[in-house]
Amino acid sequence: MLEDYQPRDVFFASPRRSLLGNGVAHGWDGGTPDELAECVPEVLADAEVPVALGAFPFGGNDSALAVPKTLRVGAPPAPGRQGGPARVPAPERVRSVPSRGAHAEAVSALVGRIADTPLRKAVLARMLELDFAEPVAAERIVANLLRENTSGYTFAVGLPDGATLLGASPELLLAKRGARVSSHPLAGSARRSADPVVDKENGEALAASAKNRDEHALVTEAVVEALRPFCRTLHVPPEPMLVATPTMWHLGTPITGELRDPGTTALRLAAALHPTPAVCGTPRALARQVLGELEPFDRGYYAGTVGWVDRNGDGEWAVSIRCGELAGTRMRLYAGGGIVAASDPLAEVDETSAKFQTLLRAMGSELTA
Repeated sequence: MLEDYQPRDVFFASPRRSLLGNGVAHGWDGGTPDELAECVPEVLADAEVPVALGAFPFGGNDSALAVPKTLRVGAPPAPGRQGGPARVPAPERVRSVPSRGAHAEAVSALVGRIADTPLRKAVLARMLELDFAEPVAAERIVANLLRENTSGYTFAVGLPDGATLLGASPELLLAKRGARVSSHPLAGSARRSADPVVDKENGEALAASAKNRDEHALVTEAVVEALRPFCRTLHVPPEPMLVATPTMWHLGTPITGELRDPGTTALRLAAALHPTPAVCGTPRALARQVLGELEPFDRGYYAGTVGWVDRNGDGEWAVSIRCGELAGTRMRLYAGGGIVAASDPLAEVDETSAKFQTLLRAMGSELTA
């Protein structure tokens, strides 16, 4: 499919299927998830291709959602099916925004805010800005992401400004099929290790960490409360589970439920959930305000949501993390970490460095961010 990917196309691969939407038969010029949840079903009811694909930013109304001219549906990615790595040029310049030291200072300031205000958690991010000597093909990076990330959500979305949002997210915001709904929030993270003994110890330490379990509980509680009005039943495991990606351990809780109204669309549910405390914080409004003061960049589509919804209201939406925005010879990578009262600034810097590795490895880079 990726051999046919063109700018403004949308590629989305999940553990259930791979989708490639070519061209734009109908697009929406802006609109929040709530606004589009109202009007998208009307368009899909008469569309030749009854699926809308795309992404929403962390905030604002710069949606990148469209009904494609053609849609291809294929098998989910599987290990060993992607061949060797595609060549991606090495960046000529790399800049951290803010610097590692400044990010640690911002974490310290945020911990102070949590101690002095009703804020309980906020997810503070930093950005890597990469400059290349030649334009970089998005599909090459995505092909490399698919080689390692076969159990998550790999995507490339053409954005209205000509850039491409691409990444490999481990986190399911919302999936809906008929009356069944599921979400798999992640919060609480630890770096993987090439040493199997150390790697096992890192996972066990994460599972036992009171700080990370508390951080995870805040996210799970928020997801449950957002889904409760829509659901007849909800199943929430009493304990989080360990979730492994090639670069990170996470705490995750798979939540499932049965909708009161099977006609409720996946886009409506995603709008109700986004953004969760896994990428924003709690209370949500206060976290947004504090992040706006402490982060020296616009998040764009980082920490937004990416996926699809069909004419029946079914769909899948992933949280757009482990991602970047590529535009010609420049690429911006994003990574964040949940900050709570017990957060250690240096450990939080290291966590963002580890999360950058998902995309850096896909570009063949050994850069220590």
